[in-house]
Amino acid sequence: MNATPAPDEHGESGSRAPVAESVPQQRRRHADPARRTEPGADAPDDREPGAAAQAAAVENLLRCWVRETGLRAPADGTLRIALPASGAGLLVPVRYWSPTGWHRFGPPRLAGAPETAPPVDAVTLAALLTREGPAADDGDLVARVADSLRRTATFIRDRREHPVDGPDLFLNAEQALLLGHPLHPTPKSREGLTEAEAALYSPESRGAFPLHWMAVAPALLATDSAWTERGRPVPAGRLTRHLAGAALPLPDGHTALPLHPWQAREVRHRPAVAALLDSGLLRDLGPHGPAWHPTSSVRTVHRGGAPAMLKLSLGLRITNSRRENLRKELRRGVEVHRLLRTGLSRQWAAVHPGFDIVRDPAWLAVDDPDGRPVPGLDVVIRHNPFTPADDACCLAGLVSPRPLAEPALYAAAEGQPPAMRSRLSVLVARLAVRTGRPRAAVATEWFLRYLEQVVRPVFWLDAEAGVALEAHQQNTLVLLDGDGWPAGGRYRDNQGYYFRDSRRAELAARLPGIGEHSDTFVADEVADERLAYYLAVNNALGLIGAFGSQHLADERLLLAAFRRFLAGLATGPAALRTPVPGRLLDSPTLRCKANLLTRLHGMDELVGPVDTQSVYVTIDNPLHP
Repeated sequence: MNATPAPDEHGESGSRAPVAESVPQQRRRHADPARRTEPGADAPDDREPGAAAQAAAVENLLRCWVRETGLRAPADGTLRIALPASGAGLLVPVRYWSPTGWHRFGPPRLAGAPETAPPVDAVTLAALLTREGPAADDGDLVARVADSLRRTATFIRDRREHPVDGPDLFLNAEQALLLGHPLHPTPKSREGLTEAEAALYSPESRGAFPLHWMAVAPALLATDSAWTERGRPVPAGRLTRHLAGAALPLPDGHTALPLHPWQAREVRHRPAVAALLDSGLLRDLGPHGPAWHPTSSVRTVHRGGAPAMLKLSLGLRITNSRRENLRKELRRGVEVHRLLRTGLSRQWAAVHPGFDIVRDPAWLAVDDPDGRPVPGLDVVIRHNPFTPADDACCLAGLVSPRPLAEPALYAAAEGQPPAMRSRLSVLVARLAVRTGRPRAAVATEWFLRYLEQVVRPVFWLDAEAGVALEAHQQNTLVLLDGDGWPAGGRYRDNQGYYFRDSRRAELAARLPGIGEHSDTFVADEVADERLAYYLAVNNALGLIGAFGSQHLADERLLLAAFRRFLAGLATGPAALRTPVPGRLLDSPTLRCKANLLTRLHGMDELVGPVDTQSVYVTIDNPLHP
């Protein structure tokens, strides 16, 4: 694969009553950590879309509850969940128990209910779990589970009816995440979208739409740009003018500001924006230009062949947050691009030529006449390093089950055409056929290559520069070669950088003034916790869980391989500069983001200091003997 490079140093394109156990009691019980059912018992989901979405939603809630309350694997294959606030309990068949948390469950039932009673559905389960949680939740979780469930069913139905992907490989991968994060209670909740809007604005439905444009008077414009072409700086306004096209009726001296159509409709009713529109300092130019496609984050849009993607503000609540850009995040993206241009990018590429950051080198926003930011209008201009032929896959989309157009890869081995398989399983099956090797051997080699091409470079950046990345599965892209092996990676997200306090002087020597306006420096303990969670728990261990739960490889074997990899880092020259690999090996527990508890506490993960935006819990470390 030949992905075009990110901007170079100059920024150029280049059923019985359950036993009510306490968490400590549950932790003392032991069971086989890799329990699985007989082959075929955990078959791919071939039910109708509503039932398939229901099963996925229930499993997500149960995985979250198991992780966040410290439940252990049951010895008899039935998980018992006590619900004292309701005076009830659940009995849950365990189809596969994952050492890394990607468990598979059968339909839960209320303890003591007759066998003819229906299983507990996702909305009922959410209501029961809400009663056990903090008082902060007012039923919001239940509503958002219902919303996520309904949208997931629609996405599955639509994809089964239209299974053929388009010619743009990058866009195909961005549209592949049908079920969402397997350890999030509401992965597809998009509060505020109608059905018609969801069809246009959702990557899962392959939506596309023209952007809505406004003209910003010079007195209101807030902007910065480190984008260069042939060594010359390019203002952000020139970039958006190019993206809009010459036909945009832009008044002289004004700057073209792109907006998401949903945001344009909503933001005009805010008093600050309405006043600017009334004054003529902000002019509504309406929808214009070719169609753009939403990517996996929904608010970042892509157009094949365009030099830039756009990370738009979008006031919808997606998962846990309203997705409007913050000014500090805009500054952070440009700041990191400038930091890499100081020579750090050349150092990194010399060691790990296949990995880089997808840069956010420019932004546009609006200030009011008094110089105060006007929220909801901030736009990130992101470099687009991918051509339609580049197979650059969001890891979350790669591991997520989805309907397949080519069931023959599995029909011979498993006796039936599956309805839902992940692209990861397809890649492994193809490589097994091509090489004549067992799937488990291919899966293990794929994982080892992934560690070298994607995980090791992220640790290098922390060790060398003191910059930790929030490299979770949706922020991480894996570049695949023509055969489907990992050949490199990219990180993206101007929200997810952590500069270590202990390295402040070194970073300031590279880039004077760094962090003054971006709110990016954190205590080393916070950087350790975030890097360990995002890169190890969410990313690498989540990938191991996908291999295991999809019956591609034994998780225990992959955990052993990951331990060997981390041991090499912990004893190498970088060990004194980044303590995370050693701590991942030595600590019996890990700190882990708790998506369900974060939701129950009513937290917006984009609000407040970076180190207090989410709930974290302590979990057993599957890497520890």
